[in-house]
Amino acid sequence: MSARSAVPRVLWLPAVAALALVVLPVLGLFTRVDPTRLPALLLSPAALDALRLSVQTAALSTALSLLLGGPLAVVLARSRMRGLRVVRAVVLLPLVLPPVVGGLALLYLLGRTGPVGGLLDAVGLRLPYTTTAVVLAQVFVAMPFLVVGLEGALRTAGARYEQVAATLGAGPWLAFRRVTVPLLLPALGSSLVLTFARALGEFGATITFAGSLQGTTRTLPLAIYTEAQSDVDAAVAMSLLLVVLALVVIVVARPKAVEGRL
Repeated sequence: MSARSAVPRVLWLPAVAALALVVLPVLGLFTRVDPTRLPALLLSPAALDALRLSVQTAALSTALSLLLGGPLAVVLARSRMRGLRVVRAVVLLPLVLPPVVGGLALLYLLGRTGPVGGLLDAVGLRLPYTTTAVVLAQVFVAMPFLVVGLEGALRTAGARYEQVAATLGAGPWLAFRRVTVPLLLPALGSSLVLTFARALGEFGATITFAGSLQGTTRTLPLAIYTEAQSDVDAAVAMSLLLVVLALVVIVVARPKAVEGRL
């Protein structure tokens, strides 16, 4: 059967409706902005500062998600400890929680009156309303995407190749590094792209925990919200910039990662 004939005709109508529901609102943004003002709006100091900060913090949060979430995914996929289902549910909690709840949780943990924030404040370290707070908020909401992708890939791949490597004298770390990691590269690439894209669009947890300070914590989503209160054209222009940036990340990087052509 051809790929086209494999799709039942009855599914085309709801599929087209679903596509229209996603595409048409985005296209509607182009009808709102004045093309002659677009370059000036996108090159304004506020837009450039927000773009720079968004890319930098999203890249840092993606790297931190890999550093922490990668080992966590391995533990969830391979460990047999008791209560693993509860641990997995807690890890996936940010996927279903409103981001503002995550921001409040971070604020009351790491704020000046929080149990951890109080200790940090005693030694002169303050996290809320800093660029570090932006990164932590993005990690909170985006890391589960990486954990889910890698854990699923690990479960699909199984442990048989590592077991074969063990019979050939490879230790657990060597087998994982030389056998498992190469098998995970396609899933890793895809998960990193999704994590970066989610961090790039984070709003609720960031504004709650980090505030909206231009050049320090005001990422593109926060800049869009701020400009929408006074200059709708500027907000729409930044929205288009964020849409284009997200599309570039997803369309250009993700297919290569999925197909294993990293």
